[in-house]
Amino acid sequence: MPDIPYLALTGPTASGKTAAALAIARQHPVEIVSVDSAQVYRGMDIGTAKPTAEERALVVHHLLDIRDPTDPYSAAEFVADARRLIADIRQRNKLPLLVGGTMLYLKALRDGLDDIPSADPALRTRIQAQAADLGWPALHAELARVDPVTAARLAPNDSQRIGRALEVYQASGRPLSSFHGQSKQDAQPLPGMVLVSLEPRNREWLHHRIAQRFDQMLAGGLLEEVQALRSCSGIHADLPAMRCVGYRQAWQALDGAIPMAALRDQGIHATRQLAKRQLTWLRSWPDRHVVACDADDGGDAVERVCALAGRFLGER
Repeated sequence: MPDIPYLALTGPTASGKTAAALAIARQHPVEIVSVDSAQVYRGMDIGTAKPTAEERALVVHHLLDIRDPTDPYSAAEFVADARRLIADIRQRNKLPLLVGGTMLYLKALRDGLDDIPSADPALRTRIQAQAADLGWPALHAELARVDPVTAARLAPNDSQRIGRALEVYQASGRPLSSFHGQSKQDAQPLPGMVLVSLEPRNREWLHHRIAQRFDQMLAGGLLEEVQALRSCSGIHADLPAMRCVGYRQAWQALDGAIPMAALRDQGIHATRQLAKRQLTWLRSWPDRHVVACDADDGGDAVERVCALAGRFLGER
């Protein structure tokens, strides 16, 4: 068994994580644990760039297709699942290889979780009913009254985060911002993560990759995938699953909220913004091992990731 407890491979969207992970799997006895808040959902394959059946056949993958889109999945649930899987995989004398770009999940696993109240469906339903009557800007104003710190960082129409912040306040009597930095009782940090990050030196290279991949998604049937999801009972636009990048814009286009001709540009723009946020997260982790995903001067990024992984794991 490798000496390191687990290896995490991350990076912004479209940086080449899947290809690098599969290359590692061809050289070392690993099992992959997905770190992706959208790939957990069944029926969301094209827009999440979920590993194909052929790729899954090469190596065991975990935390794919474990939820219906109507059943939200939280960072706390990811931490519980990941901790269990890491222990199980190590018992099989394999290395847990965590792969994905949901940075909140990685942070929760390595740094621990704040002791925030869990979701309360009854409270959430009541808050959503208020929003239907008053509008989300009105609820944002209410949040500004009880939790000005959280309200200041949220847009007035950010329904998911405004609703969650009000839910926490109503459940605990404390603002969401008061929980950050407090004792982590729900989940302690899981030490030993070795973090490898694929990051571009040239942002334009990543922008080109993002556009290319979104075009492939559209050609591969993203609109048809979203149309099929819309026909499923209980699925609506405000679900966290349907707010994922690409799905939100496709839903709006099918609703007529944005012109169909604008879908490509808006989807690409939203994906670029996601990548920007991911890179901001990564810069806050100085202990990460960075591999240039746009390397062109002595071996490609996949080769460099494999060489780095080999140093951590030892040649087996």
